[in-house]
Amino acid sequence: NDGRLRLSKAGLMYKNSKTGKVENIAAADLSEGVWRRVALGHGIKLLTRAGHVYKYDGFREGEFDKISDFFKTHFHVDLVEKDLCVKGWNWGSARFGGQLLSFDIGEQPAFELPLSNVSQCTTGKNEVTLEFHQNDDSDVSLMEIRFYVPPTQEDGVDPVEAFSKNVLSKADVIQATGDAVCIFRELQCLTPRGRYDIRIYPSFLHLHGKTFDYKIPYTTVLRLFLLPHKDQRQMFFVISLDPPIKQGQTRYHFLILLFSKDEDITLTLNMSEEEVEKRFEGKLKKNMSGCLYEMVSRVMKALVNRKITVPGNFQGHSGAQCITCSYKASSGLLYPLERGFIYVHKPPVHIRFDEVNCVNFARGTTTTRSFDFEIETKQASQYTFSNIEREEYGKLFDFVNAKKLNIKNRGLKEGVKQPYDDYADSDDDQQHDAYLERMKEEGKIRENADSDDSGDETGER
Repeated sequence: NDGRLRLSKAGLMYKNSKTGKVENIAAADLSEGVWRRVALGHGIKLLTRAGHVYKYDGFREGEFDKISDFFKTHFHVDLVEKDLCVKGWNWGSARFGGQLLSFDIGEQPAFELPLSNVSQCTTGKNEVTLEFHQNDDSDVSLMEIRFYVPPTQEDGVDPVEAFSKNVLSKADVIQATGDAVCIFRELQCLTPRGRYDIRIYPSFLHLHGKTFDYKIPYTTVLRLFLLPHKDQRQMFFVISLDPPIKQGQTRYHFLILLFSKDEDITLTLNMSEEEVEKRFEGKLKKNMSGCLYEMVSRVMKALVNRKITVPGNFQGHSGAQCITCSYKASSGLLYPLERGFIYVHKPPVHIRFDEVNCVNFARGTTTTRSFDFEIETKQASQYTFSNIEREEYGKLFDFVNAKKLNIKNRGLKEGVKQPYDDYADSDDDQQHDAYLERMKEEGKIRENADSDDSGDETGER
């Protein structure tokens, strides 16, 4: 992923441009630094005292001296130059170190596999197969690799089993140990669709359905949203995931639960009162009761340790905190938030304000009673939310304006001559219509151009 890496005396900070996720590495935690040539320029591999590995590339060759001096001065770590083996041999030695499996040919590594990316490890006769989590940000990604492990002469040691244990000790293969903190039965899930029992464990979330099971570590939860439905009788609870969960070839970046506001529950956590107080510091109690959506969101907030995003001050013309619209082929709800927009539910879309390059208001293609709201991101992606009721125009325009987002078709109202205003057929003459103003301005320009052409022709005669 593209991003920005900042080096300071305190350590390193990397911010992902796509997700906004931030990685911090304290200077005191660094134990080793490696500089090497990679596919695109040069890269840095950093190892921490806890065994974690971080890799960043995109550096120029001439930057080595400057970065190396900075590491030595402020981090007290030597940035060592170490090349990869490019012989192309497929036999060598497997070496486990920290979170990495390194396949070495002689003294040089041919490739390295982050064991945290391993989702499954299976064994066969003299073979070990590793399966990997899908990399959603890459068009092509490694999904499986098999190692042939030759037998050894050592008695009582199975090399295949030893290899597998080394992988599983660091792999991201979630296994349930102990009892669940609590269980929510038969919750309605919109994506992935179905009804699931949700078992809450200390480090992961287990969704158990009739067909599929999902184990979601809390470290993959990016954001939590609690959104009221427009009918005021239901609530959406949205969990943003990175990396996403998979169902066959389909990937789900969002887990969306739908609750009725009228459904209540009495919840007892499978922990002693002392354990609850020590673990959650007053955020949860052993015995709780209330609306089901409140209990689920409260438990998730405490375990994931992330704030829940709710709608801000925006209100549509009907008083709802969302706007009915269509995205692609489906109808849904668009929520203007304090720091972004989120659309539910098919497909769910979350756009942060710091991703937005500009927005555009356009007249609907089928009727003048609706308009389209277009969002263009800095990565050149465009999202069009269509069939929005015309009555929502003023509210949404004021919201976007207050958030200081760049409005693409703004500013055409000033300087428009009165004759063009006479062509307006809007039901509300006082309501600002950026699309209409743009059409007026283009008409004025065309008329002036026609007048100039007529004058030129008269002069030639």
